[in-house]
Amino acid sequence: MSQQQSTNDVSIDEIPVDVANTQSGEVDSGEVPEEIRTITRGLASEQPPTNPLVVLKAGRWWYIHGKGGTDPAFQWAIEWARHIATDTPSDVDHFDAFLEYLVAVGFADEKAALR
Repeated sequence: MSQQQSTNDVSIDEIPVDVANTQSGEVDSGEVPEEIRTITRGLASEQPPTNPLVVLKAGRWWYIHGKGGTDPAFQWAIEWARHIATDTPSDVDHFDAFLEYLVAVGFADEKAALR
């Protein structure tokens, strides 16, 4: 059975995608769905998620709602998923940019609070 979705609000994996705000580059921490917020904070923690599908789910949200392929949260999610899949070291510069971005969008007041 097929359900029609409004052209302004579609859903992927039960996470709403506001088509009008895609790749706006303007993300406010209050607009981030709770599941994505939890995964994103996990990616900044000492023990990040180890399931690449979970990591990519958050990356997809940030790609759609953030700055596209240049979004630091998207880039870190891709980098971390690559690390998980290939067991190669991750790029520390991507991680630092990710933490700075989370502070900029309001996830924390300083980078240390995310760890």
